[in-house]
Amino acid sequence: MKFNPADGIQDLQYFGEFGGVNPSISDSSTYTFLSAKTMFDTFEGNTEGCYLYSRHSSPSNLYLGEALAAMEGTESANVTASGMGAITAVIMQLCGAGDHVVSSRTIYGGTYAFLKNFAPKLNISTSFVDITKLDVVEAAITENTKMIYCEAVSNPLLEIADIKGLAALAKKHNLPLVVDNTFSPLNIAPAKLGADVVIHSLTKFINGSSDCVGGVVCGTTDFCLSLKDVNDGAAMLLGSTMDSVRASSILKNLRTLHIRIKKHSENAQYLSEQFEKDGLRVVYPGLASHPGHETLKDQMNDEYGFGGMMTVDVGSLDKANALMELMQERNLGYLAVSLGFYKTLFSAPGTSTSSEIPEDEQKEMGLTDGLIRFSIGLDNDIKRTYSMMRTCMEELGILTPKDELSFV
Repeated sequence: MKFNPADGIQDLQYFGEFGGVNPSISDSSTYTFLSAKTMFDTFEGNTEGCYLYSRHSSPSNLYLGEALAAMEGTESANVTASGMGAITAVIMQLCGAGDHVVSSRTIYGGTYAFLKNFAPKLNISTSFVDITKLDVVEAAITENTKMIYCEAVSNPLLEIADIKGLAALAKKHNLPLVVDNTFSPLNIAPAKLGADVVIHSLTKFINGSSDCVGGVVCGTTDFCLSLKDVNDGAAMLLGSTMDSVRASSILKNLRTLHIRIKKHSENAQYLSEQFEKDGLRVVYPGLASHPGHETLKDQMNDEYGFGGMMTVDVGSLDKANALMELMQERNLGYLAVSLGFYKTLFSAPGTSTSSEIPEDEQKEMGLTDGLIRFSIGLDNDIKRTYSMMRTCMEELGILTPKDELSFV
């Protein structure tokens, strides 16, 4: 039977302490032991089912981690206080002084800044490459390379990683493939395509209500345990711990993810098709014009569509800013960073979420001044939304009014 990531979430059953349909929240920072021997054994990592200190683990965090592991099809998962908490913990666990990372050149600005600016302080170097070209990726691998890192759907340019091809390449060189799947939960299951570690910022689509931050690392049981090791676990020692109340809240929202992702994808597909017909430069993986369209079709879970993210280039930063301000004024969404909210969110990534990347590198990778990144919302009538967005573009001279086009 074909793997369906939503089924793993649905098939989990938890009861609260008093029979509640939601698991009870473990609102404790520390946990008691009936014997000193058990406490010692827990510190040594020789016990199962015992809780020590919430920075190590808690019932609420383990419930959420189990659900996310079921969604990604991995043995285990650790939740963290933020997406960057998950990303940095994985890099620090796999790499040490003198090591090297091969990374996609188009990644989230925070990840780029960590690898480009912070990791060198620890004598960890990174080669940023076009992840869509396997020969270029392989050429960047050195004897000191310890991991290949990419985003399944890249932020903000929406490049599509060939996870099957990258996984084969990683295995050839005995390297772990780490995939950030934040833009495509349910759409893509990287672990089933060969990825060794899957990361999410839970802040985005998975939580879906823009009211908290969180992250997760999905992988083998051994790797997840190594992250929590009290002696040398990066997640444990760097201290990026998710609060139990937040873990409980995200777990509740996770149960509707399959419904939300379908609607995000449906709306983004419609808008991208219409704007492309209007002659705008649109990037959306669901369009046949997208360079990675066939690659994504080959590795996606069909029923969840091509995702809720798209970009539109309106020609200049001034036009982009004017359009976003007007769309917000007309209640078509919010001029805000992040993604996965019920309302459409839009930003100019070159001056926001990717501003950590130098301008010359932005231009080299194709991140133009006029690019707007859209996280398409859950609008009930997407045709109405399109009409209103088009009117905004007409008023700003980005598009010619349809009646004038028909007259011509």
